[in-house]
Amino acid sequence: MAVVRVLVVDDQRLVREGIASLLGIRPGIEVVGTAADGREAVEKALALAPDVVLMDVRMPGMDGVDAVAVLNRRAPGCRAVMLTTFDDEEYVVQALRAGAAGYLLKDLPAAELAEAVRLAHAGVTQLDAAAARHVAAALSTRPGSTPVAMLTDRETEVLRLVAAGATNREIAARLYLSEGTVKNHVSRILGRLGLRDRTQAAIYARDHGVL
Repeated sequence: MAVVRVLVVDDQRLVREGIASLLGIRPGIEVVGTAADGREAVEKALALAPDVVLMDVRMPGMDGVDAVAVLNRRAPGCRAVMLTTFDDEEYVVQALRAGAAGYLLKDLPAAELAEAVRLAHAGVTQLDAAAARHVAAALSTRPGSTPVAMLTDRETEVLRLVAAGATNREIAARLYLSEGTVKNHVSRILGRLGLRDRTQAAIYARDHGVL
């Protein structure tokens, strides 16, 4: 298993050290450092070259959104994921525009956070369900835009088959994937679009012209 190098950024010492400790014991993850604000995050990211930066949004001095924008220019190989308590549409949209590879809330379990780090390193953009709803709302206000644009080509293909009534096993056979991979795709689709289950996904797909 390739080791994912992580930098944890949060202005609250207890929080950042807690996150660093939780991730540090997970297999395949190495916490290479921590930072207390956006400016320090940029400096350490450039010096330590982490694969993934877990970035708080609101911090004194340079905030997380500004830091992500700088990292996107100066360290494009680094994937920055926002990890915050703020479920706010403006923050979500600003962070993604700045180049964030995801927007997650701090109340997720440690195992899911570790998996989020691995997925970010693999190039998968992740959104908390609430964040996904904010993005969907923001996109829906733009002429010609659709929240389906948040999905990869493969996820759109899986959504189309879900809407057609196919089971995970049938989708796996159709797309030459494992059932576990299909299950992960379905979970990410539901999360990104802010949907509860496959029935909502099918209705959503029909309403947005995926079929």
